[in-house]
Amino acid sequence: MNNTYYGKLIFELSQEGRCGYTLPKNELKEFELSALPSQLLRVNEPELPQVDELTVVRHYTNMSNNNFGVDTGFYPLGSCTMKYNPKIDEEIAAHRDFAVLHPWQPIDTVQGALAVYHGLQESLSEIAGMSEFTLNPFAGAHGELTGLMVMRSYHMSRGDDKRVKVIVPDSAHGTNPASAAVCGLEVVQVKSLPDGTVDVEDLRPLLDDTVAGMMMTNPNTLGIFEQRIAEIAALVHDCGGLMYYDGANLNPLLGRCRPGDLGFDIMHINLHKTFSTPHGGGGPGSGPVGVRQGLEQFLPNPRVTKNDEGFYDINFTDESLGSISGFLGNFGVILRAYAYILTLGCENLKMVGPLATLNANYVKESLKDCYELPIEGVCKHEFVFDGLKDKSSGVTTLDVAKRLLDYGFHAPTIYFPLLFHQALMIEPTENESRETLDGFIEVMRTIACEAHDNPDMVKGAPHHTPVRRLDDTQAALHPIVTFKELAQ
Repeated sequence: MNNTYYGKLIFELSQEGRCGYTLPKNELKEFELSALPSQLLRVNEPELPQVDELTVVRHYTNMSNNNFGVDTGFYPLGSCTMKYNPKIDEEIAAHRDFAVLHPWQPIDTVQGALAVYHGLQESLSEIAGMSEFTLNPFAGAHGELTGLMVMRSYHMSRGDDKRVKVIVPDSAHGTNPASAAVCGLEVVQVKSLPDGTVDVEDLRPLLDDTVAGMMMTNPNTLGIFEQRIAEIAALVHDCGGLMYYDGANLNPLLGRCRPGDLGFDIMHINLHKTFSTPHGGGGPGSGPVGVRQGLEQFLPNPRVTKNDEGFYDINFTDESLGSISGFLGNFGVILRAYAYILTLGCENLKMVGPLATLNANYVKESLKDCYELPIEGVCKHEFVFDGLKDKSSGVTTLDVAKRLLDYGFHAPTIYFPLLFHQALMIEPTENESRETLDGFIEVMRTIACEAHDNPDMVKGAPHHTPVRRLDDTQAALHPIVTFKELAQ
């Protein structure tokens, strides 16, 4: 690595008088400049680094090599977050005929784009066992909110306005209670059994005529399939509530079962997770919402439909809950997802869930003698360790995660779910080879040995990254975002 560029800011490489560009001679006359509003005229020269082009290229190339992504290494938090994004999906999303479209174009000039939109709606409906989908929401949490608005609209349309409670398991994703609260609903928590599944006996007394519905993900956040889901759905339906499926963990179900067949009435899917477009860095995202038959009219405006002549149209209805986003969602993500589904086809899409489950169980069984496995048995796409089995050295889950960086692996999800104090959630995907998983297993076993033989070294990790261990709390509360602030 060239130390001249590695880890330095571009301003630190600046040398007085150096320049990497030339601009054409200013041909604007003084009277033309004077016609510009004074507030748009620059008074002082811009504070830019003075560097030659080669320095700029080397600097940003080296900076890009510091980024970790699923294209550069194993991301063990993958099947609902960092799943491999096939390059053909990127090529299709970047195709000029799609990329230059404008949302205000006349309907008859965007029939191809609407065909993609409508085709994905139908594909997701078949995959999920739902009647209809909207692709308008911009993210998973946005989809949750939209789905809960559908739930509330359904009850309000029947004059059942006292249904204001949403039941959420104590193992749920944090967005579940947050989305319910934003929707103006009251959150009621139901406990989990020692095996991580919903305690049905704790659920029964919570069900009454004030319950709007119940939110669940299956498999749950511990990677355990909720085997009593049909019973739970029947109990909620019997009290007049609806079942909401959090699609964050849909990946392991692909090809094996459908949320609609399990008794769910409303669901969202994270297109940017399960169906391509890994969303590192906070975006972009897409959170389509699907509903069972009888709830379609409550989906948000606008809706893409197809008439008997094969013409696609964009419709607005009065029964809809209204609009929840501009236009028709994140079209680039929609393109990637549709390309992903079509390139895999039915026969290969059916292999996603089984392979993700196989990989997760392989890693779990290979490491459970070194890391504490609080719940035995077959998991689905993910599983949770409760830190090291030998905790006598004081090495924590955070230390293990930081040490993984030294070995070239991204850390898995840590300290979630909250059911376990030293939670380490590992999610290999269906894409990863046995060789990659074996390498990860070997490193995890090595770290467990290091924690016993040289705990201080693990506690001080990472040692070989561009920056050492940061104060995560201070970095979040007081981020340094400009060179000037750093220089001071």
